[in-house]
Amino acid sequence: MSDNQSNLSTQYDPKATEAKWQEYWESREVFKAYTNHSGEPYCIVIPPPNVTGSLHMGHAFEASLIDTLTRYHRMIGRNTLWLPGTDHASIAVSTILDKQLKAESQTKQDLGREEYLKRAWAWKEQSGDTIVNQLRSLGVSVDWTRERFTMDEGLSHAVKTAFIQLYEEGLIYRGNYLVNWCPASESAVSDVEIENKDVDGHLWYFRYPLTDGSGTLEVATTRPETMLGDTGVAVNPNDKRYQDLIGKTVTLPIVGREIRIVADEFVDMDFGTGCVKITPAHDPNDFEMGQRHNLPAINIMNKDGSLNENAGEFAGQDRFVARKNVVKKLQELGVLVKTEDYSHSVPFSDRGKVPIEPLLSTQWFVKIESLSQKALKFLDEKNDPRYVPDRWKKVYRDWLVKLRDWCVSRQLWWGHQIPAWYVVSETAGEIKDDTPFVVAYNEEEAEKEAVAKYGADITLKQEPDVLDTWFSSGLWPFSTMGWPENTQDLETYYPTSTLVTGFDIIFFWVARMTMLGGHFTDKMPFSDVYIHGLVLDEKGQKMSKTKGNGIDPLLMIDKYGADALRFTLIKKVAGAGQNISFDYDRDKDESISVEASRNFANKLWNAARFVMMNLDGKTPNDLNSAGIVESSNLEKSDRWIVSRFLQTVKQTREQITGYSLGEAANGLYNFIWGDFCDWYIELVKSRLWEDKNAPTRQIAQQTLAYILEGTLKLLHPFMPHITEEIWQTLTQAKGNQVIALQSYPEVTDSLIDTSLESSFELVFGVIRTIRNLRAETAIKQGSKITTILQTESDTEIASLQPVTDYIKNIAKIEQLTITKTLPENLGQVIVSVCGTVQVIIPLTGIVDITVLRSKLEKNLAKVGKEIKSLSGRLNNTGFVNKAPAEVIQAAKESLAEAQKQASILQDRLKNLE
Repeated sequence: MSDNQSNLSTQYDPKATEAKWQEYWESREVFKAYTNHSGEPYCIVIPPPNVTGSLHMGHAFEASLIDTLTRYHRMIGRNTLWLPGTDHASIAVSTILDKQLKAESQTKQDLGREEYLKRAWAWKEQSGDTIVNQLRSLGVSVDWTRERFTMDEGLSHAVKTAFIQLYEEGLIYRGNYLVNWCPASESAVSDVEIENKDVDGHLWYFRYPLTDGSGTLEVATTRPETMLGDTGVAVNPNDKRYQDLIGKTVTLPIVGREIRIVADEFVDMDFGTGCVKITPAHDPNDFEMGQRHNLPAINIMNKDGSLNENAGEFAGQDRFVARKNVVKKLQELGVLVKTEDYSHSVPFSDRGKVPIEPLLSTQWFVKIESLSQKALKFLDEKNDPRYVPDRWKKVYRDWLVKLRDWCVSRQLWWGHQIPAWYVVSETAGEIKDDTPFVVAYNEEEAEKEAVAKYGADITLKQEPDVLDTWFSSGLWPFSTMGWPENTQDLETYYPTSTLVTGFDIIFFWVARMTMLGGHFTDKMPFSDVYIHGLVLDEKGQKMSKTKGNGIDPLLMIDKYGADALRFTLIKKVAGAGQNISFDYDRDKDESISVEASRNFANKLWNAARFVMMNLDGKTPNDLNSAGIVESSNLEKSDRWIVSRFLQTVKQTREQITGYSLGEAANGLYNFIWGDFCDWYIELVKSRLWEDKNAPTRQIAQQTLAYILEGTLKLLHPFMPHITEEIWQTLTQAKGNQVIALQSYPEVTDSLIDTSLESSFELVFGVIRTIRNLRAETAIKQGSKITTILQTESDTEIASLQPVTDYIKNIAKIEQLTITKTLPENLGQVIVSVCGTVQVIIPLTGIVDITVLRSKLEKNLAKVGKEIKSLSGRLNNTGFVNKAPAEVIQAAKESLAEAQKQASILQDRLKNLE
């Protein structure tokens, strides 16, 4: 046994191997990026996971895609940086802390802001690195020396700079506007932080009496409690039913307020009664109608979702309690007409998990039009950024076109506190809509500006709200590089190369990065946006903790290894942007289960052990394996495997560059398992066992070493740990050499021989056919047989004759004849066809045909009974109507399998005739 082979254990242990290399890579800063590197920059910034997060399958999928791209581009010589980091997750952290305080019978107001933030930072230091450490278990090749956090000192400075610059340019303003309000977290949420859910509710119809006593108008609503804030009723100007009422007034029931009837084309004449109540303070469409018709906005809602003093007798009631009581009151007044069941879409807060409440509130806003127009210009004129797949470009563009001003203030304490200071009459002075303010980096600068504007006798109070987390993450591609300073990192790695992200946050994050990047750097923050799908369960449903269908990737890593999980996730990607389904242990297609990927790793490991056991302790360098590929001494099988390898190199490089990572993984799987392990190693075994000095043996060794080392490099971006372990042992690497920093294999077109590959495909087809015939006739594996290959094609004969030894050795054939015409009196034979080659095995003296036929007929009869039984059950209406769906499906699958077995047995009997 050679020295290097003894260092490769008999069994592959992914847990020990992966932990070893993860520690090695990080401790030696293998993946640290250097701005003075000669290669063309290639940079990806990690989509920052929430600091509250824990690794789920979506993270594992995305990280596997990014790491494959990063490792590939590093190996082709690019100056590669994958920059890691986490997001401070204002709402999520606040929710965690508020729950902790509630368990202690406290509130954040009891603690005060300063103590609350100390507690938040303490929690972050203790628990905030969980997901980062979990990401390490995947073996991600990030530059940990550049790890960032959205609230670290540098990024906090970038956030202040961006806010102040936008404010000074007139693009940030404070205004009273209708926002999406989450009563659970008591904070505004953006349009994309809401999830629309279909809800079974009601539609209530009630009458508003005309003030002049001439009749009534009937309106319909799903939220009757909001009628307490109505300031108008709208009809369509083209609706002939109501044209004579436009300009008149109605008296609001319960409240007694006189409100105008206005004409507005927004009203759908066919919905409900064609009359729409207008509540400007509690509905976005009503708000815009109210502005068009100069209607007042009356807020009836407190921030916790209860009704305020403007709701009169319903003040203090929760909105849903008030809804029932308002309906009851309307019924008592005799103005409730009817109630209908009504299914409709209701917006829920993504974080608070409660229905949002449109609420008139004073907030901070970013004027979005100039930012979105600049991003649109890049897209329309330069196709920048480029979307993969291209269909997501339209989705992104549509978002940019329909954007409204962005509400960036959140009523929370954890986050970037808005850098604005109000000039109040005293320290505890209340901040009102008209309270003057100054915007500055810190209180000292704010005080100087305030004194200059308002005199020396002033008191300042900082805006208590924090910025929307998407504001800081929108700066992520350049703030992480040191912006607003003109750093070497920023100059070298920005714009970044690729953004890898899910389609579900194209607006949440992608559009905000392009708008802010375009505005502050005059560049799009990334060249390509590679959109991936979601990881679904085996039933095609999105994984979630709520549904209980999530699969913990850490458990999968512990059971099968990170490489197996990574390879499975990537191999499942049929195309960019498509969702992938994932089952715990096995998959309907067993070739793409995690277990199959673990088996693939074992296959590679055992093949590597075999190769190294037969290299006499020599490395590829010792054997000069890289120089052998153009040697005229190569045998046909050597030239074939070299051609197949280079075809795989060419295909893999093209597919990774084109973001077809799933296809690349599948191509590597087929080459390694099929061409290299199943065929080439079998083809050269006899040469390896010849005299040690035989030239053919040395050529086989050189070829094996060349293909194995090249294959490890090809596979490394996908399965980094096992390839590193084998490569280190194969090459006996010295010092800090790692496969991750080796050059990726390149293509030599002159060595690709497609005609030779086709020839070997015929050879392998013939061998498979012979093996099948042996199995059908139960010929013992060790028995030598006679085989005749008959074809009238000179080309096929020319392909088969030079490789008869390969066929004889692998198919266990004692005598092989290749002929155009068959001899007479062959006796009892079994026949099959491979293409146009007839494969014939004489059975006389090898198989007792009578016994074999009897056995096959007996098996066919048994299967026939099973088919009859299953068919009878499935044709029985009583069974079909009463049995559970899964039982019926199982019966159908069993019937299909039995019919398949019957067909095979019938074919075997026919071959014996």
